[in-house]
Amino acid sequence: MDYAELTGTLYGTLETYATGFIRALPRIGLALLLILMIWAIVLLVRAGIRKVGRRVHLRQNLIDVFVLVAVTAIWLIGTLIALAVVFPSITPGKALTTLGLGSVAIGFAFKDTFENFLAGILILLREPFSIGDYIEVDGHEGQIEDITIRDSRVRMTDGQLIVMPNHTLFSNPVTVRTNRGLRRTTVICGVAYDEDVDEARDVITEAVKAVESVRDDVKDVQIFAQAFGASSIDFEVTWWTGSKPVDIRRSRDQVVGAVKRALDDAGIEIPFTYQTLTFKEPLQIERAGRDDDQGAAGPTEDDT
Repeated sequence: MDYAELTGTLYGTLETYATGFIRALPRIGLALLLILMIWAIVLLVRAGIRKVGRRVHLRQNLIDVFVLVAVTAIWLIGTLIALAVVFPSITPGKALTTLGLGSVAIGFAFKDTFENFLAGILILLREPFSIGDYIEVDGHEGQIEDITIRDSRVRMTDGQLIVMPNHTLFSNPVTVRTNRGLRRTTVICGVAYDEDVDEARDVITEAVKAVESVRDDVKDVQIFAQAFGASSIDFEVTWWTGSKPVDIRRSRDQVVGAVKRALDDAGIEIPFTYQTLTFKEPLQIERAGRDDDQGAAGPTEDDT
Protein backbone atom coordinates (compact mmCIF):
# COMPACT_ATOMS: atom_id res chain seq x y z
CA MET A 1 0.00 0.00 0.00
CA ASP A 2 1.52 3.30 -1.12
CA TYR A 3 1.39 6.66 0.64
CA ALA A 4 -1.48 8.04 -1.48
CA GLU A 5 -3.67 5.02 -0.79
CA LEU A 6 -2.93 5.20 2.95
CA THR A 7 -3.79 8.87 3.02
CA GLY A 8 -7.02 8.24 1.16
CA THR A 9 -8.05 5.50 3.60
CA LEU A 10 -7.33 7.73 6.59
CA TYR A 11 -9.23 10.60 5.05
CA GLY A 12 -12.19 8.37 4.31
CA THR A 13 -12.26 7.05 7.88
CA LEU A 14 -12.12 10.56 9.38
CA GLU A 15 -14.84 11.71 7.00
CA THR A 16 -17.03 8.80 8.08
CA TYR A 17 -16.48 9.65 11.76
CA ALA A 18 -17.18 13.32 11.16
CA THR A 19 -20.34 12.56 9.21
CA GLY A 20 -21.52 10.21 11.95
CA PHE A 21 -20.76 12.81 14.60
CA ILE A 22 -22.65 15.50 12.72
CA ARG A 23 -25.62 13.18 12.31
CA ALA A 24 -25.46 12.35 16.03
CA LEU A 25 -25.33 15.99 17.13
CA PRO A 26 -29.10 16.26 17.61
CA ARG A 27 -29.09 13.11 19.71
CA ILE A 28 -26.09 14.34 21.73
CA GLY A 29 -27.82 17.68 22.29
CA LEU A 30 -30.97 15.86 23.43
CA ALA A 31 -28.89 13.69 25.77
CA LEU A 32 -27.19 16.78 27.27
CA LEU A 33 -30.57 18.39 27.76
CA LEU A 34 -31.73 15.22 29.45
CA ILE A 35 -28.67 15.29 31.75
CA LEU A 36 -29.51 18.89 32.73
CA MET A 37 -33.08 17.87 33.48
CA ILE A 38 -31.83 14.97 35.60
CA TRP A 39 -29.52 17.32 37.49
CA ALA A 40 -32.46 19.63 38.24
CA ILE A 41 -34.58 16.68 39.37
CA VAL A 42 -31.77 15.53 41.66
CA LEU A 43 -31.61 18.96 43.31
CA LEU A 44 -35.37 18.98 43.86
CA VAL A 45 -35.44 15.42 45.21
CA ARG A 46 -32.51 16.10 47.54
CA ALA A 47 -34.15 19.23 48.94
CA GLY A 48 -37.52 17.48 49.27
CA ILE A 49 -36.09 14.47 51.15
CA ARG A 50 -34.16 16.70 53.54
CA LYS A 51 -37.23 18.83 54.22
CA VAL A 52 -39.48 15.83 54.87
CA GLY A 53 -36.81 14.14 56.98
CA ARG A 54 -36.45 17.16 59.26
CA ARG A 55 -40.23 17.47 59.53
CA VAL A 56 -40.60 13.86 60.76
CA HIS A 57 -37.46 14.21 62.95
CA LEU A 58 -35.30 11.59 61.21
CA ARG A 59 -31.63 11.31 62.02
CA GLN A 60 -29.38 13.31 59.74
CA ASN A 61 -27.44 10.17 58.80
CA LEU A 62 -30.66 8.43 57.82
CA ILE A 63 -31.70 11.42 55.73
CA ASP A 64 -28.32 11.25 53.99
CA VAL A 65 -28.93 7.56 53.24
CA PHE A 66 -32.30 8.28 51.62
CA VAL A 67 -30.76 11.11 49.62
CA LEU A 68 -27.90 8.87 48.46
CA VAL A 69 -30.19 6.04 47.39
CA ALA A 70 -32.64 8.34 45.60
CA VAL A 71 -29.94 10.36 43.81
CA THR A 72 -28.09 7.20 42.74
CA ALA A 73 -31.28 5.67 41.33
CA ILE A 74 -32.21 8.84 39.43
CA TRP A 75 -28.74 9.24 37.92
CA LEU A 76 -28.63 5.55 36.96
CA ILE A 77 -31.97 5.65 35.17
CA GLY A 78 -31.20 8.99 33.53
CA THR A 79 -27.80 7.82 32.32
CA LEU A 80 -29.30 4.71 30.76
CA ILE A 81 -31.90 6.81 28.93
CA ALA A 82 -29.22 9.25 27.75
CA LEU A 83 -27.08 6.39 26.42
CA ALA A 84 -30.07 4.94 24.59
CA VAL A 85 -30.72 8.35 23.00
CA VAL A 86 -27.12 8.81 21.81
CA PHE A 87 -26.54 5.16 20.86
CA PRO A 88 -29.82 3.59 19.74
CA SER A 89 -28.18 0.15 19.54
CA ILE A 90 -27.69 0.20 23.31
CA THR A 91 -31.06 -0.68 24.75
CA PRO A 92 -31.86 -0.31 28.46
CA GLY A 93 -32.19 -4.10 28.70
CA LYS A 94 -28.64 -4.67 27.45
CA ALA A 95 -27.31 -1.95 29.70
CA LEU A 96 -29.05 -3.44 32.74
CA THR A 97 -27.67 -6.87 31.90
CA THR A 98 -24.15 -5.47 31.74
CA LEU A 99 -24.66 -3.58 34.98
CA GLY A 100 -26.04 -6.71 36.63
CA LEU A 101 -22.97 -8.76 35.76
CA GLY A 102 -20.75 -5.96 36.94
CA SER A 103 -22.72 -5.64 40.16
CA VAL A 104 -22.20 -9.32 40.95
CA ALA A 105 -18.44 -8.95 40.57
CA ILE A 106 -18.42 -5.76 42.63
CA GLY A 107 -20.59 -7.43 45.28
CA PHE A 108 -18.08 -10.25 45.77
CA ALA A 109 -15.18 -7.80 45.87
CA PHE A 110 -16.82 -5.47 48.41
CA LYS A 111 -18.84 -7.99 50.42
CA ASP A 112 -17.83 -6.61 53.84
CA THR A 113 -18.47 -3.04 52.74
CA PHE A 114 -21.99 -3.86 51.58
CA GLU A 115 -22.68 -5.78 54.80
CA ASN A 116 -21.66 -2.77 56.88
CA PHE A 117 -23.68 -0.47 54.61
CA LEU A 118 -26.88 -2.50 54.97
CA ALA A 119 -26.29 -2.94 58.71
CA GLY A 120 -25.85 0.82 59.05
CA ILE A 121 -29.17 1.46 57.26
CA LEU A 122 -30.98 -1.04 59.51
CA ILE A 123 -29.41 0.45 62.66
CA LEU A 124 -30.47 3.95 61.61
CA LEU A 125 -33.99 2.73 60.84
CA ARG A 126 -34.49 0.64 63.98
CA GLU A 127 -32.58 3.00 66.33
CA PRO A 128 -31.63 0.43 69.01
CA PHE A 129 -29.35 3.08 70.52
CA SER A 130 -28.69 6.77 70.03
CA ILE A 131 -25.69 9.05 69.94
CA GLY A 132 -24.60 9.63 73.55
CA ASP A 133 -25.69 6.18 74.79
CA TYR A 134 -23.22 3.99 76.66
CA ILE A 135 -23.09 0.50 75.17
CA GLU A 136 -21.17 -2.72 75.65
CA VAL A 137 -20.55 -5.03 72.70
CA ASP A 138 -17.98 -7.72 71.98
CA GLY A 139 -16.05 -6.92 75.17
CA HIS A 140 -15.90 -3.16 74.51
CA GLU A 141 -17.76 -0.55 76.54
CA GLY A 142 -18.06 3.13 75.68
CA GLN A 143 -20.20 6.03 74.50
CA ILE A 144 -21.61 6.31 70.98
CA GLU A 145 -20.22 9.47 69.37
CA ASP A 146 -21.34 9.03 65.77
CA ILE A 147 -23.20 6.54 63.57
CA THR A 148 -22.34 6.56 59.87
CA ILE A 149 -23.38 4.34 57.00
CA ARG A 150 -20.33 2.09 57.27
CA ASP A 151 -19.23 2.27 60.91
CA SER A 152 -19.92 3.73 64.32
CA ARG A 153 -17.51 5.59 66.58
CA VAL A 154 -17.44 4.47 70.21
CA ARG A 155 -15.47 6.45 72.82
CA MET A 156 -14.22 4.02 75.47
CA THR A 157 -14.45 4.93 79.15
CA ASP A 158 -10.65 5.29 79.21
CA GLY A 159 -10.78 7.91 76.44
CA GLN A 160 -9.76 5.73 73.48
CA LEU A 161 -11.80 5.80 70.27
CA ILE A 162 -12.97 2.60 68.57
CA VAL A 163 -14.20 2.72 64.98
CA MET A 164 -16.56 -0.27 65.02
CA PRO A 165 -18.02 -1.75 61.80
CA ASN A 166 -21.81 -1.63 61.78
CA HIS A 167 -21.94 -5.35 61.00
CA THR A 168 -20.42 -6.01 64.44
CA LEU A 169 -23.09 -3.93 66.14
CA PHE A 170 -25.85 -5.56 64.12
CA SER A 171 -24.80 -9.22 64.47
CA ASN A 172 -23.66 -9.22 68.13
CA PRO A 173 -25.65 -8.69 71.35
CA VAL A 174 -25.42 -5.04 72.39
CA THR A 175 -26.01 -3.96 76.00
CA VAL A 176 -27.31 -0.37 76.08
CA ARG A 177 -26.29 0.88 79.52
CA THR A 178 -28.16 4.17 79.28
CA ASN A 179 -31.38 2.93 77.71
CA ARG A 180 -33.06 4.24 80.86
CA GLY A 181 -32.08 7.00 83.23
CA LEU A 182 -31.73 4.63 86.19
CA ARG A 183 -29.61 1.56 86.72
CA ARG A 184 -29.33 -0.91 89.59
CA THR A 185 -26.04 -1.58 91.32
CA THR A 186 -24.99 -3.90 94.14
CA VAL A 187 -22.22 -4.25 96.71
CA ILE A 188 -21.60 -6.96 99.31
CA CYS A 189 -21.15 -5.97 102.97
CA GLY A 190 -20.21 -8.42 105.72
CA VAL A 191 -20.75 -8.15 109.50
CA ALA A 192 -19.35 -10.36 112.25
CA TYR A 193 -21.20 -13.48 113.36
CA ASP A 194 -21.54 -12.05 116.87
CA GLU A 195 -23.63 -9.12 115.64
CA ASP A 196 -27.43 -8.96 115.46
CA VAL A 197 -28.49 -9.52 111.85
CA ASP A 198 -31.70 -7.46 112.04
CA GLU A 199 -29.96 -4.51 113.65
CA ALA A 200 -27.17 -4.61 111.07
CA ARG A 201 -29.73 -4.69 108.26
CA ASP A 202 -31.54 -1.63 109.67
CA VAL A 203 -28.30 0.32 110.07
CA ILE A 204 -27.18 -0.46 106.51
CA THR A 205 -30.61 0.42 105.10
CA GLU A 206 -30.72 3.83 106.77
CA ALA A 207 -27.15 4.58 105.71
CA VAL A 208 -27.84 3.76 102.06
CA LYS A 209 -31.07 5.77 101.96
CA ALA A 210 -29.25 8.83 103.28
CA VAL A 211 -26.83 8.87 100.32
CA GLU A 212 -27.68 11.64 97.84
CA SER A 213 -27.03 9.61 94.68
CA VAL A 214 -29.36 6.78 95.77
CA ARG A 215 -32.76 7.13 94.04
CA ASP A 216 -34.89 5.54 96.75
CA ASP A 217 -37.72 7.88 95.73
CA VAL A 218 -38.12 5.86 92.51
CA LYS A 219 -36.94 2.37 93.45
CA ASP A 220 -36.69 0.85 96.93
CA VAL A 221 -33.36 0.10 98.55
CA GLN A 222 -33.05 -3.66 99.07
CA ILE A 223 -30.86 -5.21 101.77
CA PHE A 224 -30.79 -9.01 102.03
CA ALA A 225 -28.66 -11.36 104.12
CA GLN A 226 -27.12 -13.34 101.30
CA ALA A 227 -24.80 -16.01 102.66
CA PHE A 228 -22.73 -17.36 105.54
CA GLY A 229 -19.26 -16.18 104.64
CA ALA A 230 -15.96 -17.54 105.90
CA SER A 231 -15.86 -14.98 108.72
CA SER A 232 -19.01 -12.89 108.31
CA ILE A 233 -22.69 -12.74 107.48
CA ASP A 234 -22.75 -11.25 103.97
CA PHE A 235 -25.45 -8.72 103.04
CA GLU A 236 -26.39 -7.96 99.45
CA VAL A 237 -26.89 -4.18 99.27
CA THR A 238 -28.86 -3.11 96.17
CA TRP A 239 -30.02 0.35 95.12
CA TRP A 240 -30.78 2.44 92.01
CA THR A 241 -28.79 5.38 90.71
CA GLY A 242 -27.85 7.10 87.44
CA SER A 243 -27.13 4.87 84.44
CA LYS A 244 -23.83 6.36 83.27
CA PRO A 245 -20.63 4.54 84.28
CA VAL A 246 -19.40 7.53 86.27
CA ASP A 247 -22.74 7.61 88.12
CA ILE A 248 -22.30 3.98 89.14
CA ARG A 249 -18.73 4.49 90.38
CA ARG A 250 -19.58 7.66 92.26
CA SER A 251 -22.63 6.14 93.93
CA ARG A 252 -20.73 3.01 95.00
CA ASP A 253 -18.03 5.16 96.54
CA GLN A 254 -20.61 7.16 98.51
CA VAL A 255 -22.58 4.10 99.64
CA VAL A 256 -19.51 2.17 100.79
CA GLY A 257 -18.30 5.18 102.79
CA ALA A 258 -21.74 5.79 104.35
CA VAL A 259 -22.23 2.13 105.34
CA LYS A 260 -18.75 1.96 106.88
CA ARG A 261 -19.36 5.07 108.99
CA ALA A 262 -22.82 3.91 110.07
CA LEU A 263 -21.58 0.48 111.17
CA ASP A 264 -18.68 2.04 113.07
CA ASP A 265 -21.01 4.47 114.83
CA ALA A 266 -23.35 1.61 115.78
CA GLY A 267 -20.46 -0.48 117.10
CA ILE A 268 -21.10 -3.26 114.56
CA GLU A 269 -17.95 -5.06 113.53
CA ILE A 270 -16.89 -5.52 109.92
CA PRO A 271 -14.56 -8.48 110.50
CA PHE A 272 -11.24 -9.28 109.02
CA THR A 273 -10.82 -12.66 107.39
CA TYR A 274 -10.25 -15.39 109.99
CA GLN A 275 -8.25 -18.51 109.25
CA THR A 276 -8.09 -21.70 111.29
CA LEU A 277 -5.13 -24.03 110.72
CA THR A 278 -5.55 -27.76 111.48
CA PHE A 279 -2.56 -30.12 111.73
CA LYS A 280 -2.80 -33.92 111.58
CA GLU A 281 -0.25 -34.46 114.39
CA PRO A 282 0.36 -32.48 117.59
CA LEU A 283 3.05 -29.85 117.36
CA GLN A 284 5.92 -29.54 119.84
CA ILE A 285 6.44 -25.98 120.95
CA GLU A 286 9.91 -25.07 122.15
CA ARG A 287 10.75 -21.88 123.91
CA ALA A 288 14.37 -21.05 123.47
CA GLY A 289 14.47 -18.43 126.20
CA ARG A 290 13.15 -20.79 128.93
CA ASP A 291 15.53 -23.59 127.92
CA ASP A 292 18.49 -21.25 128.17
CA ASP A 293 17.34 -20.05 131.59
CA GLN A 294 16.92 -23.60 132.86
CA GLY A 295 20.30 -24.52 131.52
CA ALA A 296 21.91 -21.60 133.26
CA ALA A 297 20.12 -22.14 136.60
CA GLY A 298 20.07 -25.95 136.60
CA PRO A 299 22.13 -28.09 139.04
CA THR A 300 25.75 -28.82 138.20
CA GLU A 301 27.80 -31.91 138.89
CA ASP A 302 29.59 -30.19 141.75
CA ASP A 303 26.32 -29.38 143.46
CA THR A 304 25.32 -33.02 143.51
